[in-house]
Amino acid sequence: MNKEKAAAAKALFMEGYNCSQAVVGAWAEDIGLDSETAYKIASGFGGGIGRMREVCGAFTGAVMVLGLKFGNTIGSDRAAKGKDYERIQLFAKRFKEELGSDTIICRELLGLSGPSDPDPAKRTKEYYQKRPCPETVAIASGLLGEFMK
Repeated sequence: MNKEKAAAAKALFMEGYNCSQAVVGAWAEDIGLDSETAYKIASGFGGGIGRMREVCGAFTGAVMVLGLKFGNTIGSDRAAKGKDYERIQLFAKRFKEELGSDTIICRELLGLSGPSDPDPAKRTKEYYQKRPCPETVAIASGLLGEFMK
């Protein structure tokens, strides 16, 4: 677990970045991205992809980081694709273990039943108290430390 990256992602989330932006932003320099590009790439993945509450934004941010670090670039290279998929599946397993959950679905992690209004929720003290997101981005970003070697 990379405590520095975990703290960086949590701080970014607390500044108002979405879950995905927080994770990608924390690792931007390590994967050769400037912060602005990192935030743009990850911007639509927050709220479980556009607040549809599908795959967790912290998880998708981590997948982007892993892809930018290790992803294959040859479409016909089945072995490289398999290695990528194996890495992501292992990350998902570890992520769920760290969360104490059996899912990476945003709405299930938040206890919601479906998509949310596209208008982002106002970040208030109450917002942060009822959401696991600050800790979730810290877990995803910190856990990446085990995978970025």
